[in-house]
Amino acid sequence: MNAEGVLKKAETWRLSSRLVAHVKEKAIESLLLFAALTSVAITAGIVGILVYESTGFFQQVSLWEFLTDRQWTPLFSEPHYGILPLVSGTLVTTAVALALAVPMGSLIAIYLSEYASSGTREVIKPALELLSAVPTVVYGYFALLFVTPALQKLWPDLPGFNMLSAGLVIGIMIIPYVSSVSEDAMRAVPLHLREGAFALGATRMQTALRVVFPSALSGITAAYILGISRAIGETMVVAIAAGMQPTLTWNPLEPAATMTAYIVQVSLGDLPHGSVGYQTIFATGLTLLLITLGFNVAGHVLKKRYRQIY
Repeated sequence: MNAEGVLKKAETWRLSSRLVAHVKEKAIESLLLFAALTSVAITAGIVGILVYESTGFFQQVSLWEFLTDRQWTPLFSEPHYGILPLVSGTLVTTAVALALAVPMGSLIAIYLSEYASSGTREVIKPALELLSAVPTVVYGYFALLFVTPALQKLWPDLPGFNMLSAGLVIGIMIIPYVSSVSEDAMRAVPLHLREGAFALGATRMQTALRVVFPSALSGITAAYILGISRAIGETMVVAIAAGMQPTLTWNPLEPAATMTAYIVQVSLGDLPHGSVGYQTIFATGLTLLLITLGFNVAGHVLKKRYRQIY
């Protein structure tokens, strides 16, 4: 074979390799696009089902009654369809959970990012993440059989079912979400920012709080929003420990029901499809979706604002 033939063969092989690489790249791109579109389609399907089923509910129950009535007794002989008792129970348990998880998770993230050695971090972080692997029903009975009796030593009149113990246990459950994502965001802060702070005489704590934490605030806010969404959507802990009594109260020492607990309660019943009682779970689910969406939008706005500041 002469030199010209060898060159033609090499050129053909290069073109073939480029074609194969191009086809592979396009296949991977198509697969990634399919995965993204599938996620969007699933979300749209969930929203569509909630809106479709809720439309039948609101054809029989006015939106004003749904938003303003202070009683939620859709399965009684004289039904009331006020969502406020379920919203208050959901928000109170979420607030209690965040009051524990946000400071604890942030402090743990600061320690793991700025103080812990690599060996300590490799032990503590996986141990924390094991908390998220515990079944939520176990957390529920932990709240009912351990946390509530412990709290009753401080408040003897505390009911056996209450939002405080449920909220505290939910807070323990979401600490790994807050601490892990926050720690990842803080470790992503460039090292030269820390070195600049140290060069100006700042202590390690001052550097962590005044340099690293503000620089990572976008990721930390995402961690907080993830924790809020996880707390709002928790079902088994509140179903077991909070009492499932739909009463309008903002006192965490009292029993109450949340939106997720009500959905579970009704889903286990024998209500006929298409009845108003059956459709209440979709109206409740749509309300829960809108609340979660509101928190996510607020988190996005805060991220943009603080990103511009820092």
